[in-house]
Amino acid sequence: MTTTEWITDIALVLVVFRQLREGRLDRRTFLIPLGIVAFVAYSYLDSVPTGGNDLVLIAALAAVGAVLGVAGGVYTRIRALDGHLMIKAGAVSALLWVLGMGARMGFQVWVEHGGGADDVARFSIAHHITGDQAWVTAFVLMAVTEVVTRVGTIYLRSRAHARAVAPAARTAPVLDRTA
Repeated sequence: MTTTEWITDIALVLVVFRQLREGRLDRRTFLIPLGIVAFVAYSYLDSVPTGGNDLVLIAALAAVGAVLGVAGGVYTRIRALDGHLMIKAGAVSALLWVLGMGARMGFQVWVEHGGGADDVARFSIAHHITGDQAWVTAFVLMAVTEVVTRVGTIYLRSRAHARAVAPAARTAPVLDRTA
């Protein structure tokens, strides 16, 4: 793994660790993780291999990313406080995030330094996966999908929460501050 890959992976893990403390839900909540994965996608997705069972591998890992992302978004608490939406990643959300990102990092370290390259090569041959680029694409799309679905789930939940809170705010009595 290159230094850039380590920094990117750690930054994605820190995104959720930052949310373990409750904070205000704002544009940064969405833009920071989306910006990181946009950089990752731009850096690593030159092409999508379509030979053999490459697309099956890519779709399977993207689906795992989607499940982890939606579940992580569901297990992130959103609440209203003083007219603002607040967000806090729960233990389950953080665990799912670290599991997804950690599995990808662990796989890469295992292949590069732990003797897993031969096992992956045998698996690839047996399952008609055409090469390294299929694995890179699959894991990058897993990470991208996890981030996008988590952020999307949080966004949809926050909009629903804001709509539910807004009618109560409109019907709340207004205090006379002149007295």
